[in-house]
Amino acid sequence: MPTPSSSSEPGRLGDPDSTLATDPRSDPRMLAAMAPFRLGERTSPPRVSPEDPLEARLAFSRRAESRLESLFDALLAQLPPVTGVVRSTRVIPGPQGGEIVLSQHRPAEASGPLPGILHVHGGGMVMLSGGNSVYTRWRDELAAAGLVVVGVGFRNAADETGHHPFPAGLDDVAAAAHWVSAHRAELGISSLVLQGDSGGANLALAACIRAGREGARVVDGVYASVPYISGLYEWLGEDNPAELPSLTENDGYFMSNALNSILRDLYDPGRANRHNPPAWPYFATVSDLRGLPPHAISVNELDPCRDEGLAYARTLREAGVTVVERTVAGVCHFGDGLFRAALPDVYAQSVAHVRDFAHSL
Repeated sequence: MPTPSSSSEPGRLGDPDSTLATDPRSDPRMLAAMAPFRLGERTSPPRVSPEDPLEARLAFSRRAESRLESLFDALLAQLPPVTGVVRSTRVIPGPQGGEIVLSQHRPAEASGPLPGILHVHGGGMVMLSGGNSVYTRWRDELAAAGLVVVGVGFRNAADETGHHPFPAGLDDVAAAAHWVSAHRAELGISSLVLQGDSGGANLALAACIRAGREGARVVDGVYASVPYISGLYEWLGEDNPAELPSLTENDGYFMSNALNSILRDLYDPGRANRHNPPAWPYFATVSDLRGLPPHAISVNELDPCRDEGLAYARTLREAGVTVVERTVAGVCHFGDGLFRAALPDVYAQSVAHVRDFAHSL
């Protein structure tokens, strides 16, 4: 069991040597699932820095992606498949003459239009794919809960085809949102929610901001899980902004600011868009958000990104946007989605929260 810190400050604010394994807030079931992979320990510094050549940073990202997707497979290996779901794939036109792959998941016994989810996978807008085991299962579980789910395959900033920084991924997600919204009847969708975690939450929020600026009402709601939206991930902890204490409090808990700074600079080279809301929604103003559809913001207690999500919810409320807000206790960044086997109740609650939000619109 974790040993409580003697300080009144949580996490690494009170004890710079704190880890998930020693933090008394950590769910012990999560720690048990992490133990074979040593994930409860402080994350190691990346083997590259923001100053290294682009090719070295792209190669690092691809290696990290491979390791993460192997981890995802291992975490879900013993689970039975989700039943009662029909999957299909289609290709739609993308920006600049490209193509976008959509992965559709729907209840096998569906009759009549159902609430729809346009799902945007995580990975810091830089890595991972919607076709890995964790995200495929997530879409299956949402479909089994009575939703029509469409996963969008967008261009990562680092993938096998090269470097695609901002706004390539956002362009793809925005195009997919317009297409799915226009084809609701064909897809059997009633209301439509943009839903994503981490970098996917960034793209979902940013696509909604862009649509608002264009005067378009493309989706009926946005559900952002553990949003990665500030870009304020400095290599050294002492450089983290004071207004986001979770960046220090939970640094190195499954993810680190050092890693995030590498991903950030691949997505936004030279930090040219550091205060641009479509790149980093944390910087959206009340005027950027006024008139947007309802949002749900879900953050995790032991996540470095926790406070930027909470800050975004506050700005939404100041703009008069309806906001549903929740904090998942005892888990790391996207821990409620990763640890399906170890935390079935937590996972089920997150699925139900998305479902209920979609049905409320």
